[in-house]
Amino acid sequence: MTGEGQPAGDAPSFAVWALPGIPEVRAGDDVARLVADAASGAGLPGLADGDVVIVTSKIVSKAEGRLRQADDRQAAIDEETVRVVARRGQARIVESRQGFIMAAAGVDASNTPVGTVLLLPEDPDASAERIRRGLRELLGVEVGVVVTDTFGRPWREGQTDVAIGAAGIEVVDDLRGGTDPYGNPLGVTVTALADELAGAGDLVKGKTAGLPVAVLRGLGNRVGETGQTARDLIRDAAGDMFRLGTSEAVREAVTLRRTVREFTDEPVDPAAVRRAVAAAVTAPAPHHTTPWRFVLLESAGARKRLLDVMRDAWVADLRRDGKSEESIARRVRRGEVLRAAPYLVVPCLVAEGAHAYPDERRAAAEREMFVVAMGAGVQNLLVALAGEGLGSAWVSSTMFCRAAVRAELGLPDDWDPMGAVAVGYAAGRPKARPARDVEAFVEVR
Repeated sequence: MTGEGQPAGDAPSFAVWALPGIPEVRAGDDVARLVADAASGAGLPGLADGDVVIVTSKIVSKAEGRLRQADDRQAAIDEETVRVVARRGQARIVESRQGFIMAAAGVDASNTPVGTVLLLPEDPDASAERIRRGLRELLGVEVGVVVTDTFGRPWREGQTDVAIGAAGIEVVDDLRGGTDPYGNPLGVTVTALADELAGAGDLVKGKTAGLPVAVLRGLGNRVGETGQTARDLIRDAAGDMFRLGTSEAVREAVTLRRTVREFTDEPVDPAAVRRAVAAAVTAPAPHHTTPWRFVLLESAGARKRLLDVMRDAWVADLRRDGKSEESIARRVRRGEVLRAAPYLVVPCLVAEGAHAYPDERRAAAEREMFVVAMGAGVQNLLVALAGEGLGSAWVSSTMFCRAAVRAELGLPDDWDPMGAVAVGYAAGRPKARPARDVEAFVEVR
């Protein structure tokens, strides 16, 4: 037991001790009864109102029959995984079916018979509530219950126990809106109390001592009908800045890169666009050149003047093509995606460093290399914008009136506008992209 020699008076303190005497748990066992029997053992203080019972999830899983025959642990991990967050070799950090971001979906092959694995409890919060109710019925005490499992943490070596289930206990202490002793406002302080309790319990339970349950006393003010559960500790996707591993983030950003044609009027952060441009100029290019230039139209006046010039040039082309005024008006309306965007980028190709060839074939191939490099740069830009949470649409309009665009923007003659990119926040979720069979695009030799 810890807590001896604690400060006297009103100084905050608590005591925590492990419960010896928990037998090997099997499917169908009543965890509450096992805890109650152990807590009543000789030399132990028993359970009292306001105590917190901290239970390793492993014995909960065993009692709930979550032991599986599984010679292939990877297959069991697959079944318990919602999505892969990061992968390195066989190691996987995943989102489990319970919503936790953790290694191997919590599938455990230790301390189980050979050829079996142990899955996490189906609903750890419900498990904690059943243990809490059981202890109330058996001992007449009002306690909090925390069900724990061992997690690693990003950027930190080592593992620690955290709460995956909780009942009858404050799970978080939200201090936002208050002030510190100096009067400074607290804007982001939310303490994960249940995780702190889990860690305190693990100090006396240990990982190999065969002590799966601990009792913590002295924080009765945190125990009661709080309405909070461990699920309250799971950060939702919208607030998760570190949702993916590196390679997964790249694939996700490529997938998220969709053409957006309707934008909100929320302004675009110019710094976010510059970060996307920084990614764009890492694209491959011929002869160690840097053929990309990006004209950023950040003012509404600059955007309107350019788009008016482009529209007039387009209308003139359509009239020369013999299109009717009705047809012209319809086409112009379809092209208004650029006008609706709160930010425009005009990518330009500058073929400095291109080799001069006397014959037309090689000269054309040289030009194509630079155009390909331009496409790679723009793709980098679009993907990086998606990573910033911005929608985009790459429209080819400027390529049909390059001289007019150069004149309006005051660009050198050797800058070739390669379309325009509308940038902004999508007004709605894009429609689901139909699945494409990779083999339809592949030839193997």
